[in-house]
Amino acid sequence: MGDLDIYKLSIELSDLAWEIYKEMDWQTKKIIDDQFITAIELIGANIAEGYGRFHYKDRIKFYYNSRS
Repeated sequence: MGDLDIYKLSIELSDLAWEIYKEMDWQTKKIIDDQFITAIELIGANIAEGYGRFHYKDRIKFYYNSRS
């Protein structure tokens, strides 16, 4: 997975999201809930899952999900 630049970018985005989330006050975190972090982390997870799939249609499905 070392050659996937988009995966590397998703990891950087996840790190940045965590930095933003940590700086939020308690009330903002409660409003946003963990959906903010979960949504960001699912980008990289779907890319990784799609990369490991054998069939083309499976890969495309996970790549599409990571875009959404």
